[in-house]
Amino acid sequence: MTDIPNSGASPIPVGSTGRSSILAVDDRTRRRNRAEARFKMYGVAAISLGILMLLILLTTIIGRGVGAYQQTFISLDVTLEEERLDKNGNRDLADIRKVSTFGYGPLLRDAFEQKVAELGLVTEVSAKDMADDLLSAGARAELRDFVISNPDQIGETESFEFLAASRVDGYLKGRVSRDTIANDKKINVAQLDLVDQLMEQNVIEKRFNMAFITGSDASDARPEAAGMGTSMLGSLFMMLVVLVLSLPIGVAASIYLEEFAPKNWLTDIIEVNISNLAAVPSIVFGILGLAVFINYMHLPNSAPLVGGLVLTLMTLPTIIISTRASLKAVPPSIRDAALGVGASKMQSVFHHVLPLAAPGILTGTIIGLAQALGETAPLLLIGMVGFIASNPPDSVASGLLDPNSAMPAQIYEWAKRADPAFYERAWGGIIILLVFLVTMNTIAVILRRRFERRW
Repeated sequence: MTDIPNSGASPIPVGSTGRSSILAVDDRTRRRNRAEARFKMYGVAAISLGILMLLILLTTIIGRGVGAYQQTFISLDVTLEEERLDKNGNRDLADIRKVSTFGYGPLLRDAFEQKVAELGLVTEVSAKDMADDLLSAGARAELRDFVISNPDQIGETESFEFLAASRVDGYLKGRVSRDTIANDKKINVAQLDLVDQLMEQNVIEKRFNMAFITGSDASDARPEAAGMGTSMLGSLFMMLVVLVLSLPIGVAASIYLEEFAPKNWLTDIIEVNISNLAAVPSIVFGILGLAVFINYMHLPNSAPLVGGLVLTLMTLPTIIISTRASLKAVPPSIRDAALGVGASKMQSVFHHVLPLAAPGILTGTIIGLAQALGETAPLLLIGMVGFIASNPPDSVASGLLDPNSAMPAQIYEWAKRADPAFYERAWGGIIILLVFLVTMNTIAVILRRRFERRW
């Protein structure tokens, strides 16, 4: 007997097409595998595209900005004629200061004419056009400052290395060509011919320009003398204000909301508004700073202190959100264990929870500072782009209260000026800003890895 009903059908032999093996790939599995392969391909393509765009961005920034770190200099031997600079011959600074920068123009013309004659160069360019068009507009002021600082050198011949004019510098960097100067009133073909001859004699040379990193901004007439140094100090003082205010306020608010505040409708409203503030456009904080800190409190325009206060308001939501996330990441068992051995609520928070959350807090703070460092819109409304800081601050109080600029505001200011040399410096400033941002984010990662504890 058998339990199989006799339906008249013959049994299907093993191995025939009527029976499928679990090791065989059916159509449904093939479709699923193809979909998975496509998804992986899409992911690789997205990552590759992102890396490609990043490489294009970095290549563009470096390619256009690296020229700002090189500058053209002209070497001249200038005779400091006594009859022009100190007619009385008594070396009285009061009399020497009476000679304006225009009075030093003839000295530069004579030096240029003498240099061309010594080298035996043939040119149609007059000595006046040499000094006025090939040298930076700040050469006369530089010469005057030297004489005032060294009055005993009057009557001697001194060697100087003056900045070349922006057109000459652009010619050596390929930014200016003989075709593009057809309608240029600041330089002509004959002057470029003279530049080629002076380059062959090593009178004109291009080399690394440290003054771009350490110097101050310059007027529209002297793009070759503009630097980022003073605006870097302005950003430093602003970041000090942001750090001193946002870190304690943000951490204290986060600890209270996460550990001590009762869970009711009021704290819910506060949490929602903090999240909303993190998404508010930065220019709104600039308007708020203009209305409160400048129009109402009458703090000085363009001061890093005001910029720091505005950026503190903008950074606080980011720090609060990241700090609360770090506190939530600490397991509840840590709190329960501390309370179980007799610790108070405050002791359990400050002695156990806060140290474990410190890496996340530090990371969030540094990321918030990096975000504030790159902001431009709030600084536009408090006047930090309308002031040219020609001298670095001489004290902490001066650095906080005196008008100054900041790195992103300085870059914005250069980018909108007409001379292409300023545009090149804007790209060079972006490189410095990116170095600061990458450094701060690297520090955040290192601190997180260094102090992170696992449980």
